[in-house]
Amino acid sequence: MLHVDEDDFLVGSPRSKFFDIVFYANKSIVTNVLENHIRRHVAMEYLLERLAKKEGLDLEYELQNILIEQEDDILLRETDFYIVTTGEVLTQNE
Repeated sequence: MLHVDEDDFLVGSPRSKFFDIVFYANKSIVTNVLENHIRRHVAMEYLLERLAKKEGLDLEYELQNILIEQEDDILLRETDFYIVTTGEVLTQNE
């Protein structure tokens, strides 16, 4: 059986490869990429809070429901984040 996080260049989960790249790539490139993602995250959170307030939603309750009810989709999106961000760092690191 293949272990997902073995120390082989071609083997490993997107999460483990993300952290390999983040820890060993050019620090300024990683900083820029992560700052862009954080800024986007903060903007989306701000927008979501405004929309939740406008619609009278309990945002924390809704988020917890989504994390539970849509767990598979959330995991896929999390994996996509790792893959896309790793690609961004690698592209700029060349």
